[in-house]
Amino acid sequence: MWCLRVLSKVKDLLWIAALDYLLTKSQLRHHHVNMNTLCLILSPTLVELQRAAQNSRNFNGPQISEAPIAKLPSKLLSFSVLILILLLNMSRPQEPHRAFFPFGNPFRMISPKGLQLSPKLLQLLNSFEETLAQRMIKLNPTNKSDIFSLSWMKLAMESISETYNDIKALINNLDLPVCDWDEKWIDVYLDISVKLLDICNAFNSELSRLNQGQLFLKCAMHNLESPPSKQLARACSSVDGFRKHIHTKNPRLDKCWTILDSLVESLDLPKVKNSAKGKILMRAMYGVKVEIVFVYSVFTAVFSGSAEKLFNLNVSETYLWAQAFMDLQTSVNKEIRNTSNRKPIALTELEAVDVTLKRLYPMIQEGSASDHEDVFQNSVTELRTVGDSFSGGIELLTKEVDGFFEIVLSGRDALLSNLRADGSKIEPKKMQTQTGNVGQVVR
Repeated sequence: MWCLRVLSKVKDLLWIAALDYLLTKSQLRHHHVNMNTLCLILSPTLVELQRAAQNSRNFNGPQISEAPIAKLPSKLLSFSVLILILLLNMSRPQEPHRAFFPFGNPFRMISPKGLQLSPKLLQLLNSFEETLAQRMIKLNPTNKSDIFSLSWMKLAMESISETYNDIKALINNLDLPVCDWDEKWIDVYLDISVKLLDICNAFNSELSRLNQGQLFLKCAMHNLESPPSKQLARACSSVDGFRKHIHTKNPRLDKCWTILDSLVESLDLPKVKNSAKGKILMRAMYGVKVEIVFVYSVFTAVFSGSAEKLFNLNVSETYLWAQAFMDLQTSVNKEIRNTSNRKPIALTELEAVDVTLKRLYPMIQEGSASDHEDVFQNSVTELRTVGDSFSGGIELLTKEVDGFFEIVLSGRDALLSNLRADGSKIEPKKMQTQTGNVGQVVR
């Protein structure tokens, strides 16, 4: 009998709460209500519900406090929310068809899946994600055109190197030895690492190609700084060689897009059900993967001169770095696409060299340098400056790419060594397959 009395009480109280809310607020009808609002509505209702139920000697439920909503029993809250939503849906006038739950599944929000993290584990995760957010903010330049510069690309490589090192530190801080890893986590780590190494090799080949172009430029500079009457013809030949070499397409960059596509398709990492530490590891690795895919896609677009395949990654707001990443991605991708619509994409330093050569080339080709002595000498000096900037930028970026390659390779080797020592985790044949795809750095 007490069940009937409780249900009757629930119906009356929920109708009153619902009607009162509809008369005083309009958010719910327009789907802008959140769970805190619903809890505030239902708090007095649930108190009345328990008081009615406690009249029965068979009720042994938990005590409900009127103040702290967070202590409300989840089952009572879920049950009440469902009834309230049903009543509100039935009370609506004729409207176009809409989803049954106007603001999503309330039970998923009230009772999120996953393991509860201890304060220590939560601190480790938050520290990792907050640091990642700060790095992404730092990568978002005030002057958007900086993203085409070798200095910004160097900063980006430093960022992903630091983030990758943070993953290694996090594994140590979690006290999560490889022998405790699930096989799926191992597969994820090995798959990501081998693809990163492949793309590093492609970037190194492009940087090596650009560096080889410096030989033509240095030869041209040597001839231009010699007496014009004797060396202009050689300087003209060197400039022609430089232009031809620089504008040659690197076929290895096309393969980068294929590898990046596979990384994007596998962004969703394995779900972890029975390990709080494993859950943190997978969540952190997701952040690393997102940052690296973004940076690598920007590099590939700039090196290849094409913005057609830039990614627009969607990241859940549950990550502390999500907003910083979305701001960075929106800003950078917009600048690249806008630039691509106006002119071919090129490195800032390389474009500066090209502009100076265009001013010099007519004087070199026509042999009229002596007729425009001041202009000629100023242009040669400027070419020396922009040429040194280009050469220095290539050298510094190459070091960062090589450094990241070594970080990934050392981490991968350490994991494989531990797996060999613990043969029960992974078969030797599988390890051989995983390591067989890694190439050598192109110098």
